[in-house]
Amino acid sequence: MSPEHTPRREVVTGVPRAARRRPGHAPARSEISEHTTLGTTYVRSLMRSQLRAALHALGVLVVLVGSLPLLFALPGALGGWPGSPAPFVWAALGFGVYPVMWLTARWYVRRAERNERDFVRLVEGR
Repeated sequence: MSPEHTPRREVVTGVPRAARRRPGHAPARSEISEHTTLGTTYVRSLMRSQLRAALHALGVLVVLVGSLPLLFALPGALGGWPGSPAPFVWAALGFGVYPVMWLTARWYVRRAERNERDFVRLVEGR
């Protein structure tokens, strides 16, 4: 290529990305670290939402485990099993109770993580 047809190089300078962010803490973060009334309200709100999720999960588990004696008494009330009720008990635990417990635990962990993520967004002002 001839010198008059070579592309011209341009150097672009600007403010670095880290410097574009405003310095300092978000107001909510300083409220929490200074233990003001508003900061206490923020933290109490997070604790309340975490407690609500935990109580929902506990309620599901109490209903599930509390109904087991009734479920296990059901075959005897319907005329009994031809033998031991052990296969029914194992089937009820393996296919009914444990999967529901696992799903409840998974729901609780996801809910707690979402509560914390929402709290961080609130505190950081995003």
